[in-house]
Amino acid sequence: MRQSPEITVLAQQIKDLSPTEAAETLARLPPDDIQFILSRLPIEHAMSVASHLAESASSEDIATKAVISGLEETIGELMTPAPAILDAASTVAETLAFLVKSAEMSEISYIFATDADRLVGVVGMRDLLLAKPSEVLADIMVTEPFSFTVDTPISDAVSEVLYRHYPMYPVVDDNQRVVGVVRSWKLYERIATELSSQAGAQYGVAREEQLTTSVLASFRMRHPWLLVNLFTAFAAAFVVSIFEDTITQVVALAVFLPVLAGQSGNTGCQALAITLRGITLGQMQDYPVRKLVRKEILLGALNGAIVGLVAGLAMFAYALATDSSEPLLLGLVILIAMTGACIGSGIFGVMVPLTLKRFGADPATASSIFLTTFTDIIGMGLMLFLATAVIL
Repeated sequence: MRQSPEITVLAQQIKDLSPTEAAETLARLPPDDIQFILSRLPIEHAMSVASHLAESASSEDIATKAVISGLEETIGELMTPAPAILDAASTVAETLAFLVKSAEMSEISYIFATDADRLVGVVGMRDLLLAKPSEVLADIMVTEPFSFTVDTPISDAVSEVLYRHYPMYPVVDDNQRVVGVVRSWKLYERIATELSSQAGAQYGVAREEQLTTSVLASFRMRHPWLLVNLFTAFAAAFVVSIFEDTITQVVALAVFLPVLAGQSGNTGCQALAITLRGITLGQMQDYPVRKLVRKEILLGALNGAIVGLVAGLAMFAYALATDSSEPLLLGLVILIAMTGACIGSGIFGVMVPLTLKRFGADPATASSIFLTTFTDIIGMGLMLFLATAVIL
């Protein structure tokens, strides 16, 4: 993982170039060198350079896309060379001499202390500067430091950094040898990218699609999910068609179908959003699914009862105004259906993304499409079934 002196020098030169010029220079380099240089740039400059690099990357250059689009799956793909690894027996004076001669002085936040090439401790710059020159690193280091392995999944690393706030994290191999570091801003950037992409992914917008994506490429990524949405909408329409006679006899029900669908859909989307956030941040690993389902059932019941009461009163008033039969029963049907629909949509909001993840799919991908179908079927189906059973 050690980079050549030429690449290190180039990383310094890139800092003085405009984002466009820097992207043109990086485009000619291998992916590992691109990743190394971007990690040496200030965050804002690195993001700007990466955006220009993304625009110029060809569709065949998958390796380069992985570097600039957050497609890495393990820490080993995200790490960069460790700038400061010294033996734990080194003195403070020797360590300071090493830092003075280091070409990457500005990039060093910690000294990684080793014993027989194994990571045994970490020394912060403050502790180093306050120590006596004759002291050895073993006397001032923090023992048993936290570290990632090369094979640590990015998703697991993201959940760790939420509770361990360090500028960088050592990466070790199976023998506890330091093979690189991963900087915290890369992992926080990954969190931000995941959260920002979920809004579009829920509706079938691919994570790879950007503002600069061509019309044809966007069409290929979006259209399949629109077809899925069409066929799932047919399922909801089929449920409504089963109760066509009920709607014909009690026309007031048709007025409240979109009201019921909208409220239950919003309830489900709230549960879906919090579940996706928990998956992205790694919180679902320690939070029982049953507990989350119970929470959403209770929230659905409370929200559904209050909203259902308002909607039931509105149905009662509308039925009286239009001389519909059984206005009181119609109001009761709306109340019960709204409560049941909100409870069901809360359950589906939790289970849809978890089910997609269980089968190896992206839990955010088009989850809203499936959720909308389920909530429409259970909400409208429940209302029409109750109306048929109670009123007709």
